[in-house]
Amino acid sequence: MSKFVSLSSGSSGNSVFVEHKGVRILVDAGFSGKKMEGLLAEIGEDPKNLDGIFLTHEHIDHVQGAGVLAKRYDIPIYANEGTWKGFIKRAKRLKDEHIKIFKSNTFLNFKSMDILPISIHHDALEPVGFVIYIGNKKISILTDTGFVDERMAREIKGSDVYYMEANHDLEALKMGPYPYKLKLRVMGKMGHLSNDDSASVLADALVGKGEEIFLAHLSETNNTPDLSRITVDNYLKSLGLDTKKDIKLEVADRFKPSRIVEL
Repeated sequence: MSKFVSLSSGSSGNSVFVEHKGVRILVDAGFSGKKMEGLLAEIGEDPKNLDGIFLTHEHIDHVQGAGVLAKRYDIPIYANEGTWKGFIKRAKRLKDEHIKIFKSNTFLNFKSMDILPISIHHDALEPVGFVIYIGNKKISILTDTGFVDERMAREIKGSDVYYMEANHDLEALKMGPYPYKLKLRVMGKMGHLSNDDSASVLADALVGKGEEIFLAHLSETNNTPDLSRITVDNYLKSLGLDTKKDIKLEVADRFKPSRIVEL
């Protein structure tokens, strides 16, 4: 059996749990070690059973608990050279065997999973998303990118699960309290996807085979779960997709796990 769970999603912290044939991984660990232990316990998982932690980039809301978990439970951390360069300052006293380096855009055969880290567009040192192949199923995890280029769109197409950034509503961002410079960063090509961006990317990728879609990494200031869901839902409906039959669409919670998706 295979499982996918969003443990938490948003500017406070981000983490995804994936299991296949007894192999268990986290993609990011953005809360404290104690909080990450609690989130895993909520879905009946023990961190001592994790086989690896895979990092998308070095920003604190994606890596805060990774070093603690690695040291406490002897878990290897997988990241590319750029992310390690930014992360290693926070992850002191790691053992050599905890430090695993992968190459972006090159497949990593990890036990029962085939994992492709794909380069994305964000103001980090070497950020990636992940496309994870488990048996005949495919999971795409794509957050913290200012836009989706043709290569990225090609790699995620045909997935069974989409964990897709829908960070902000563009008008809410423009009219909101952020300083002008920060607004430009968020909406820029090295920032974050808006609800409309997410809808457009999903519309190109979906085929209506019952895909599971989680809208992720919502801004607490410039978005709401209802606004994000309605925006994406309406766009997909306008293209003829039945969002109650052809796909399953929901918003990943900011502080608690999603339902468990069994693949």
